[in-house]
Amino acid sequence: MKTGTGTQLHGLLQQVEQRQGELIELVERLIRFPTPSPPARNTEDAQAFIAAFLAEQGFDIDKWDIYPGDPNVVGVLRGSAPEEYKSLIINGHVDVAEVSPDEAWETSPFSPIVRDGVITGRGAADMKAGLAGALFAVKLLHEAGIQLPGDLTVQSVIGEEVGEAGTLECCKRGYTADFAVVVDTSDLHIQGQGGVITGWITLKSKQTFHDATRKSMIHAGGKLFGANTIEKMMKVIQGLQDLERHWAVLKSYPGCAPGTNTINPAVIEGGRHAAFIADECRLWITVHFYPNETHEQVAKEIEEHISFVAAGDVWLRENPPIFTWGGSSMIEDRGEIFPALEVDPLHPAIQTLMGAHASIHNEPAIVDVSPTVTDGGWFGDAGIPAAIYGPGDLNNAHAVNEQVSIRQVVDFTKVLLQFIYEWGHTRKQPD
Repeated sequence: MKTGTGTQLHGLLQQVEQRQGELIELVERLIRFPTPSPPARNTEDAQAFIAAFLAEQGFDIDKWDIYPGDPNVVGVLRGSAPEEYKSLIINGHVDVAEVSPDEAWETSPFSPIVRDGVITGRGAADMKAGLAGALFAVKLLHEAGIQLPGDLTVQSVIGEEVGEAGTLECCKRGYTADFAVVVDTSDLHIQGQGGVITGWITLKSKQTFHDATRKSMIHAGGKLFGANTIEKMMKVIQGLQDLERHWAVLKSYPGCAPGTNTINPAVIEGGRHAAFIADECRLWITVHFYPNETHEQVAKEIEEHISFVAAGDVWLRENPPIFTWGGSSMIEDRGEIFPALEVDPLHPAIQTLMGAHASIHNEPAIVDVSPTVTDGGWFGDAGIPAAIYGPGDLNNAHAVNEQVSIRQVVDFTKVLLQFIYEWGHTRKQPD
């Protein structure tokens, strides 16, 4: 790094420390926008604020509705030499976890408290502190009159909490870059993630039977070929448990705890009322899989295994399970997909981010795998190298009296500022 460049960056990093009061006020401002999801459809005001903020920093703004009242905002800052220098996407979601009326918050979840070195409020850790840090970093760059050679894109998206994938909509709209950072909750670890897909398994009888016919279905000589779908779903659940244990023994991934790949029977629905034999039963499952797997792959494994279970049952052979996978919203169609994301520690952007972290913290960065999921997988799915890196920890995400460390927010903003600066000054390799 040239001396002049190093001096310029050092001055910016000092400003983060000196002006941390402004940074914390920005976190508070974002928390005050009540954007819980569900119910969702409530991010318009927050997104208008973010769009205006980015416009003040010289970004071209693209704002469009994903759902009524829930727009995406993308700001693009054109570089001075984008053909020669690396481009970057910074991504975060503006929706926050739902709040139940009976939760014991010290004050309103959307009235932030700054005290004892932490900021408390819904979204503090997940993930308005990350968004605020990103916005503050680009503000400092703008105020210093710094024009990056590479393009910089900032995405404030909706729907992450309920699988509505505002990030996917950005990818569909054509936004791309040489690298993306998702500034979601990671406790300042550089992370990839496993994936999640939900699915419905449905058993449906071809006929409907009165409750009084049960004796003819289950006792010798009854000669009535029928079944209670709730009882038959017990065999499906047992088959899922067997497959889950099989996966736990035979599958693993570095950085993931053993048995991280799970099949959770989350919701069961079935039957009409007590005068009927249950002629339909639906099981909603949540499947976690490893970073090197795809949701199509694990869905196929489950279908194949349950088909063998069904083949061993005389009624299920004639009435095989019906599978419905994924969905675009836990609110609209009761389904979601979060693709997995693998992180290559040797990728130049990861090396640059690791270097920025080490420079600010005076200790090596931790590169590992998130135990949860974020929108980061959509970048990997779109062929854009990416990583998760943000303030806050999962013990606070979605928690009552959710909070984030002020020190961590300040340090995160420094690291991100240095990374934006250095990556935006990184030359592209010739083809």
